[in-house]
Amino acid sequence: MAAARRSGAIAGGCAVTIGNFDGVHRGHQAMLALLQSEASHRGVPPCVLTFEPHPRDFFARRAAKPELAPRRIATLRDKLSELRRCGVQQVVVLRFDERFAGLSPQDFIDTVLVRGLAARYVLVGDDFRFGAKRAGDYAMLDAAGDAQGFDVARMLSYEVHGLRVSSSAVREALGSGDMPRAAALLGRPYAISGHVVHGRKLGRTLGFRTLNLRFGHARPAAMGIFVVEVQGLADQPLHGVASLGVRPTVEDAGRVLLEVHCLQWPAALATDAAYGRCISVQLLHKLHDERKYDGLDALQAGIAQDTADARAWFAARR
Repeated sequence: MAAARRSGAIAGGCAVTIGNFDGVHRGHQAMLALLQSEASHRGVPPCVLTFEPHPRDFFARRAAKPELAPRRIATLRDKLSELRRCGVQQVVVLRFDERFAGLSPQDFIDTVLVRGLAARYVLVGDDFRFGAKRAGDYAMLDAAGDAQGFDVARMLSYEVHGLRVSSSAVREALGSGDMPRAAALLGRPYAISGHVVHGRKLGRTLGFRTLNLRFGHARPAAMGIFVVEVQGLADQPLHGVASLGVRPTVEDAGRVLLEVHCLQWPAALATDAAYGRCISVQLLHKLHDERKYDGLDALQAGIAQDTADARAWFAARR
């Protein structure tokens, strides 16, 4: 994966698609497949141009209205991982800041697409807009391609069972706890990856050790208590139950944490051996929203019930 440089093309020409790619859902995957085909035809590498933070995050912060920011499906790590899995050879992550937000559409074409990427083919979605105040559209990009020597194409919406696949649809499914629908839109179970970090060790006190991963965004698309599978610790996925949220009973500080309790710990793995390891947690089924319990005893009883419910869910699917 490659990051953008201030000047000079990152490759001797490329085929590029532009977008936020939050979730890298099946619509994104179809676009990436087309991009790779066109790149191969032209003998250039496929490239994805994306942004961090999400442009709507930036404008929500600038307006001091955090509620306008979209709920985040994936961390940057998971987005890059999925793009790699889809065969993308290079990714350019541009920082979306005040300066970038002020670029005129023509400046974006000249600075980013022509001088920065030496783009020979540009693929965009059917609702693509660019430049300050979203003034640039497909017609303008297409005309610039004719004048400046790169091809431009537009891909129409992708549908599954008659429903348009979009990041908004994925967010809606995750927000309602409909994990099977989210998986259908994504083309895979919804998962979050990250390095296991030290927590407050409260789980040990309560009798339920946890693996802790930081999500990194204050507004995840999914929140609550989930039945999960953990990959990256043993040869086979480990069954577990997890909390994704702000832990209202013990903290409620606004920091999002994914806490995973494995139903059975591998005998060959020391209890502290997971720290620092990168794992992937698939959220398979939502049990319920986060709850604020009346003290640690009630919290312990709640976790015990969630653990029993997770075991029952797995047992019903054997």
